[in-house]
Amino acid sequence: MPEQQSLSAILVEETGLQAAAVRETVSLLEDGASVPFIARYRKEMTGGLDEVQIRLIQERLQYFKELDERRQTILKSIDEQGKLTPELKNRLLSCRQKTDLEDLYLPYRPKRRTKATIAREQGLEPLAQQILMATTEAQALELLAEPFVAADQGILDSASALMGAGHIAAEGFADDARARAIVREQVWQHGKICSRLLRGKDPAVSKYEMYYDYSEAVKSIPSHRMLAMRRGEREEVLTLYFEVPEDQILTLLQGLLIPADHPYRSWLEDVVADAYRRLILPSIEVELRLRAKKLADAKAIRVFAENLRNLLLAPPLGSRRVLGVDPGLRTGSKLAVVDETGRFLEHVTIYPHKGRGLVEPAAEELVRLIRAHNIEMIAIGNGTAGREMDQFVRQTLKKQGLNCSVMMVSEAGASIYSASAIAREEFPELDLTVRGAISIARRLQDPLAELVKVEAKSIGVGQYQHDVSQSELKKALDNEVESCVNFVGVDLNTASWALLSYVSGISESLAKAIVSQRDANGGFRSRRQLLDVPRFGPKAFEQAAGFLRIRHAEHPLDNSAVHPERYALVEQMADDLDVTIEKLCSDAALLDQLELRRYLSDSVGLPTLQDILQELKKPGRDPRENFVSTNFREDVMELSDLREGMVLNGIVTNVAAFGAFVDIGVHQDGLVHISQLADRFVKDPNQVVKVGQSVQVRVLSVDGERRRIGLSMRIATAESAEKPPTKTARTTPIKTDKQAQPAETDLAAALKRSGFTLSK
Repeated sequence: MPEQQSLSAILVEETGLQAAAVRETVSLLEDGASVPFIARYRKEMTGGLDEVQIRLIQERLQYFKELDERRQTILKSIDEQGKLTPELKNRLLSCRQKTDLEDLYLPYRPKRRTKATIAREQGLEPLAQQILMATTEAQALELLAEPFVAADQGILDSASALMGAGHIAAEGFADDARARAIVREQVWQHGKICSRLLRGKDPAVSKYEMYYDYSEAVKSIPSHRMLAMRRGEREEVLTLYFEVPEDQILTLLQGLLIPADHPYRSWLEDVVADAYRRLILPSIEVELRLRAKKLADAKAIRVFAENLRNLLLAPPLGSRRVLGVDPGLRTGSKLAVVDETGRFLEHVTIYPHKGRGLVEPAAEELVRLIRAHNIEMIAIGNGTAGREMDQFVRQTLKKQGLNCSVMMVSEAGASIYSASAIAREEFPELDLTVRGAISIARRLQDPLAELVKVEAKSIGVGQYQHDVSQSELKKALDNEVESCVNFVGVDLNTASWALLSYVSGISESLAKAIVSQRDANGGFRSRRQLLDVPRFGPKAFEQAAGFLRIRHAEHPLDNSAVHPERYALVEQMADDLDVTIEKLCSDAALLDQLELRRYLSDSVGLPTLQDILQELKKPGRDPRENFVSTNFREDVMELSDLREGMVLNGIVTNVAAFGAFVDIGVHQDGLVHISQLADRFVKDPNQVVKVGQSVQVRVLSVDGERRRIGLSMRIATAESAEKPPTKTARTTPIKTDKQAQPAETDLAAALKRSGFTLSK
């Protein structure tokens, strides 16, 4: 870094945030504080920065650390060559981009054997220098080159000598950081990335058909198209290349590299063109392809992370007894019962789809489980035979007069969990499919607690997830899981070690130690008992305690988001009102009597006091939305049942840059293209819908051969569309531990709940 400018000052310029906030955030990060902890419990120090801003500082801090490490390596290398001038050193110290740093280092980087290297070995460097430094045309180039003709060196005539000198000059031009910057900027700003069908390939219809003859500005090509083109190239269907404004670039390079009155300008123009075409452009194209790929990756990863967040923060059913069903045809359907805490109770296998003789026994077994365990909700996996099982269960409940709600649950990643080490650890004696049924039931109770057991990228709520940088994807998804877990909070006495490992300050090994301590000594009665866990020190306690909850704890604040470091402050509030903390937490009217400014101090500001007050009003409150059940249309089971104009209930299963995929209960998700999401322009689908959201859609098209369904959420032309029977187009609120929301039964109301407004 430049000596006159500190890292914090550079980060302030980079992020546009307040200097004091950046300095304090850097200090906290360097001290090992987690992003959720800083955002929640250090607002006074950071000026109230949110997680997004703190992660930005964290990412740029890491970037500049890596940049400086590379800088030191380059400085040492050039210095060892004896070529580190004060001017070059200052230029290297001023670099803020890795690309600029590498451009300056290029002339000093050890090179493989090149045409210029061979020419130097032939003794042609003096000729190149004479031409480059010439101010007047003393003699023709051919005559200037004659003294360098040497048959024993392979230089047979003047033309050969001039060619070698040109190679030396071209390499010098190609190593010029300014020239590379010009080409980079021009190609990025005005170049196009193009794709063509690979020569010799059959031009038959395929998923890459639109890219057989395609081009788009490289700087603005959407993420999904860039990744699709690269995948087509990798699968040897497409070939990719750049279209660039060559004449414009050559004019700029010649103006930079050749003096206007140079006596050998014509020859040098040819050398510049050779340097551009042979050396600079291929290198820059590789670099910019990587840059475009990184931008596409970043967008795709961001979409994946947003989808994952919405899925993890889906409304939980809460403490209810649930029957989980993993549907199957040939091997039968696995049924598993879990109690209010998610504890496994019993499982059976039924075969309602293998013949009439097995339907009645299956129904009897289903009814027995429901009655024996007082089942309140049935969760059915949405995979193979999911709709058939849904129909069978509903018919059985109706015949028996049982009042039990039924919900389809996404199976994404369930098979990964079933075969994982944590599933084997939880249920070593159970079959994989039974573990899957248990996971489906638990997902309904608490999606977050169950989904954290699955590797995030296996959940499959992204676009081109296998084409992006896997390390960057894992980092982003892990950050999102960490954010969600700490946003909701974790029950210390029921959480799995997988869930605990995402709590601020708790590693996987520490999470397992907590579970071992809990198993050996019973549940924790206070947060302070965490300090009895081996290797759980004061630093880990500071980071983690506020995000852990203990129901029926010895101290009432242990079941809240109030950090233990602020217990004394809350106790002072209670004393000032002459009530107990229990009374303070149960009577919102008392809290309104507090004058917060009385409790201000150097370490406690209004943001923290307001957070404490909000938490005391509803201690232990789950911040997620209320649970709402969505039912599919009963007379639509298969793709062949669909008709254009039908209005159906659906659940958003994935959101991509080009639209949203919706499960409408026909074993094939339909696509709501971005242009069909609303009666207004939509740039980002995530601004309109989110994964797990219940929506109503209208069928636009059905392609049975390619199994493609076109859907619309636009309502301007929906009034004339076919309306489904009222009994099958509904969303049903389910009572949870929180107050239920009112049901909404028509298209307008459902769209309004999703953030839409009716057109006039």
